[in-house]
Amino acid sequence: MRVNKLKIGFILLFLCITFATIVAASNFTKVKSYNLERSMPPEASACIQCHQKEHPGIVSDWASSRHANAGITCYDCHKAESGDADISTKHDKQYGKSDSPYAPSSLKVQISGIVTPKDCSRCHPDEAKQYSISKHANTVEIMWKVDPWLKHGMNSNTERNAGCNHCHGTVIAMKEGELDPETWPNVGVGRVNMDGSKGSCTSCHSRHQFSIEEARKPEACGQCHLGPDHPQIEIYKESKHGDIYDATGHKFKWDSPPGMWTPGVDYRAPTCASCHMSGAGKVKTTHDVTERLSWELQTNMSIRPEEFAAFPAKTNWKEERSKMKEVCQQCHGATWVDAHYNKLDKVIDEYNNVYFKPAKAMMDSLYSKGLLDSTKPFDESLETEFYELWHHEGRRARMGTAMMAPDYAWWHGFYECKKRFNLLMHEAGELIKENKKAPKFDSFPNATGSTTPPVPIATPEVKK
Repeated sequence: MRVNKLKIGFILLFLCITFATIVAASNFTKVKSYNLERSMPPEASACIQCHQKEHPGIVSDWASSRHANAGITCYDCHKAESGDADISTKHDKQYGKSDSPYAPSSLKVQISGIVTPKDCSRCHPDEAKQYSISKHANTVEIMWKVDPWLKHGMNSNTERNAGCNHCHGTVIAMKEGELDPETWPNVGVGRVNMDGSKGSCTSCHSRHQFSIEEARKPEACGQCHLGPDHPQIEIYKESKHGDIYDATGHKFKWDSPPGMWTPGVDYRAPTCASCHMSGAGKVKTTHDVTERLSWELQTNMSIRPEEFAAFPAKTNWKEERSKMKEVCQQCHGATWVDAHYNKLDKVIDEYNNVYFKPAKAMMDSLYSKGLLDSTKPFDESLETEFYELWHHEGRRARMGTAMMAPDYAWWHGFYECKKRFNLLMHEAGELIKENKKAPKFDSFPNATGSTTPPVPIATPEVKK
């Protein structure tokens, strides 16, 4: 009996020691390891081992990506061909160093620090082609055709790089064998790359995880579509769609494969992507966000997409509206959808004819009478008033209606339109009555930006 008690005691002691050891070990930091595929080229293996040490966050993102699961490595995306304009000479210098065991000279490969849609097209040809014809990919060209801040040099190059170019994109250049810091880093949707491609897939699928979930969530679009002039993310959050997303979005199946993300099954309310890009019903998935649009809401006066002179859509607005209606009808009845578009069309008609056209006619009259100087925009208060009438309040009224945000349609939209319209028309009337020229802001600050479009952007003049 005593022997059995001793045995039981030893067993209990062993279990206690084992448990204590496990608890103690759990308090130590564990280093995550990555098992490299045996079939992986040695050059790719060297990339991962070196960057795991130098940039563990990058490798961690890649390791949890679908790319990694498919055996796609840094080498596959960043490898450059001899003669490429964007080869990194700095990276070449990493090979053969005594303190760099992962980069022997025998594994030296030329790489580019920037990955472009052309690179991505090797595996995603349809997506790259669709994206290339979209307004996103061509937005640098569009803004140089229509934006008065750029065309007239009314802001500095620094202000442009920190603001406009961050979303719209830069024209990538090299300087002393490296990416020029005046043009990089940049993931703008219309970035002009040195291989001739336009855009950046990582605008929406941020590197190096390239998450489809991230791109499907409205926050991805909200990085650029926000603020006083195009507050789509704020409008979405106000709408019933955004309310449902905030309340139940954690239950949505965000990682369903492309082409299989299904309304009513994988998600309960739409996001930007599900309306403008994802497949639904008979409507196919697209990376051309110009599709499904029946109005241009960002222009000074709303027109059909095919009438947008800066970048006319090669589509028919009626066909595109039918696509968007089918997307809507995955959750709404035809009567509901038709009534929504009927309201939108009325709003656009009233904005165009009640607010924009009379204000534009008044401005044209002031210019023709010599009471306003058309040499530079924004150096006279009425020019700013007119600009914000359409660029701020007018957009908000139209976009708020299109995306069902009543506060933006009225208080941030038409209410503000009325205030600015009345002030503009009154001040303009006084100038005409007194035959008096509008005062100028002679000390307009920092109007030092280049008025020469970056090569290779073609910029025929487009009248607004």
